[in-house]
Amino acid sequence: MTTSQLHIAVLAFPFGSHAVPLLTLVQKISPFLPSNSIFSFFNTSNSNTSIFSKAPNQENIKIYNVWDGVKQGNDTPIGCEAIQVFIQSTPTNFEKSMKEAEEEIGVKFSCIISDAFLWFCCDFAKKMNVPWIAFWTAGSCSLSVHLYTDLIRSNEETLLKIPGFSTNLRISDMPQEVVAHNLEGGFPSLLYNMALNLHKADGVVLNSFEELDPKINNDLKSKLQKVLNIGPLVLQSSKKVISDVNSDESGCIKWLDKQNEKSVVYLSFGTVTTLPPNEIVAIAEALEAKRVPFIWSLKDNGVKILPKGFLERTNEFGKIVSWAPQLEILAHSSVGVFVTHCGWNSILESISYGVPMICRPSFGDQKLNSRMVENVWQIGLQIEGGNFTKSGTISALDTFCNEDKGKVLRQNVEGLKEKALEAVKPNGSSTENFKVLVELIKCHTPT
Repeated sequence: MTTSQLHIAVLAFPFGSHAVPLLTLVQKISPFLPSNSIFSFFNTSNSNTSIFSKAPNQENIKIYNVWDGVKQGNDTPIGCEAIQVFIQSTPTNFEKSMKEAEEEIGVKFSCIISDAFLWFCCDFAKKMNVPWIAFWTAGSCSLSVHLYTDLIRSNEETLLKIPGFSTNLRISDMPQEVVAHNLEGGFPSLLYNMALNLHKADGVVLNSFEELDPKINNDLKSKLQKVLNIGPLVLQSSKKVISDVNSDESGCIKWLDKQNEKSVVYLSFGTVTTLPPNEIVAIAEALEAKRVPFIWSLKDNGVKILPKGFLERTNEFGKIVSWAPQLEILAHSSVGVFVTHCGWNSILESISYGVPMICRPSFGDQKLNSRMVENVWQIGLQIEGGNFTKSGTISALDTFCNEDKGKVLRQNVEGLKEKALEAVKPNGSSTENFKVLVELIKCHTPT
């Protein structure tokens, strides 16, 4: 009996930090499939250029550019407008490229793996009679609130009781798209359709671990066919990450080696978030007043906003870099707290290395994540008033420098770190879920 070749279509959402985790998932799956398996990776040209320029070349991953919706001769839109234009071009842009890939490779698709946002993949999969695996790039908490969109929108209270959550949630904690009632196309409509169709996916994959949110995961399992937490993915390659300090061009690791244990404040707000100038100044004033050792990942346009003479006055105890090797920094014993925008990848990395957080969320799932960090997992705190002020930042730093509360938060995150490490062990929950995922991909071969 001969086995047919596996050809997996991978459909990316090309904005924010969505495409990189999807590629990471593909790279993790690949060694567990037959050696002749092929992945066709569908993404916009700009996003493909960005993510594959940093990734090692893999012969079994074929790259295809899908149309981003921008008509020839038109200016390239940015931000929300770019997302809107791209959404309007779906799903026909993906459909066209997928047809070309099948013809070029000569093998029909056996499975579709997509960003969960791309809900129309359920129609593709049904038409092709193949499994659809949806990858949710955030946490189970934010996935849950999307599935409860109708409940949340029909609620007139400011506090919400959502199944699976151990605490009441505020409307202000919700992603804007969940509470948006204007569904005339665009991003909110895309996410609402995802919520309505995700139960059709043969599996929903999350870069998380079941033990982080057991009640929420149980509730998700009652609504979806398979809920597969397979993370934290970062812990499964941690040996390589921690030893790869040769890439530390900024000198962060050498600098950290000279600091006391758990003394350093690491500040980074992701690749998308830009803080307002007054908040950058407030952070700088607080760091200088406290004279606490810090590494701050801050782009050049942010450095220009710093108070005059700040770099010179803090040179002895602080370091500002335009890009920081985040995993290596969080894994370093000198780091005591992470000041973050609360993007999911940053939260999971902070938990994986046992570092408590000071949260300043901006958009999307970040406010809900921050609520979970402070009120549910109790592994950090949100900045007073939601924005950085000098006094609020000093108060937050004091919690970790001097107070017993900081010790409790640190103990709590260490406890979650241990659970995360257990999950990725050979018989851990994430490892077992990963085996289910691989079988789901292997079980269907094209005819």
